[in-house]
Amino acid sequence: VQLQASGGGLVQSGGSLRVSCAASERTFSAYAMGWFRQAPGKEREFVAAIRWSGARTYYRDSVKGRFTISRDNAKNTVYLQMNSLKPEDTAVYYCAAGTPIISTMTLSNAYAYWGQGTQVTVSS
Repeated sequence: VQLQASGGGLVQSGGSLRVSCAASERTFSAYAMGWFRQAPGKEREFVAAIRWSGARTYYRDSVKGRFTISRDNAKNTVYLQMNSLKPEDTAVYYCAAGTPIISTMTLSNAYAYWGQGTQVTVSS
């Protein structure tokens, strides 16, 4: 599965941005999808994930209520809508596809396929 992330950019604190990730295969609907991010000098961290059906979503605590993950299986695309952005959200955002079990949805090593990343910069 090839993943292509897009939609990053520069936004002011409090602003909104939506990043997208398009998958190359029709089997996209069989995969759980996740968003992870990595800030300079920090380890990659989980942001959000969504089950293959879209019926269940997962978020790290610091983005709950501000970020929304969704997917359109007909378009082979997953989205991350980010509202009320803060400078600490600045990072390269990566999308990932895999077949994690529920208990591993937030773990990067549970995802087999990764996109190239898109930069999100939030200015204060």
